[in-house]
Amino acid sequence: MKENVLPRNRDFDHRFFVAAAAFLILVVLVGFGPTFYLKPLFTGPPITRTVIWVHGFLMAAWVLLFVVQVYFISAKKIKLHQKLGFAGVALAPIVILTGFLTAIGAAKYGSPAAPPIPPLEFMIVPFGDMVVFAILFGAAIYYRKNSPNHKRLILLTMINFVPPAIARFPGGLTNSIGPLWFFGVPSVLTIVLIALDTRRNRKLNKAFLFGGIFLIAAMGLRLALMSTHAWLSFAAWATT
Repeated sequence: MKENVLPRNRDFDHRFFVAAAAFLILVVLVGFGPTFYLKPLFTGPPITRTVIWVHGFLMAAWVLLFVVQVYFISAKKIKLHQKLGFAGVALAPIVILTGFLTAIGAAKYGSPAAPPIPPLEFMIVPFGDMVVFAILFGAAIYYRKNSPNHKRLILLTMINFVPPAIARFPGGLTNSIGPLWFFGVPSVLTIVLIALDTRRNRKLNKAFLFGGIFLIAAMGLRLALMSTHAWLSFAAWATT
């Protein structure tokens, strides 16, 4: 029985992560296409700060790296996957640094994509994205020799970057319902993916569960802290 079940589980994992990679590419293109990646095809304010360009292309590289790594695993090119993993370790700190700088710049100079929330308060959202990413990616590196844990934690790092993409979706949902949209959708997506993974594999991956709980809790925590004196004092200091 085990010999029959395990191959099916591996096939499911391959389809699961390939679908996730395709979904993330679609989300990034819909969200960031008009304002960044496909900007020449659309009208809108120019991007004047270099750090935004740098961070945008680094994030594109991160998504591309995820897609390539999913392909290598699906194609059973494990050694190439492991070697390319070093590129991810080198890229992650630069993504985090430019993410912090982009968040501070948006709060200081404004951003056309920001929802109707005071800039210093909203700065906690992208700032928190970088903190959560660092923790989840660190956990994924810690579990690099445990493939089921490692790849699910990496998937959570990608879901962590869904909010800024869907916040830019056309239709004005961010302006009309705010965090319920850009935090609510990734939260539901995380729960659905954990449930689907558990049902199909007939086993709950604890790293996926606790990582997902942490991801969702961090979203709610940012909303609770964004208007506090402690956060606003830090944000004011960071933007001076």
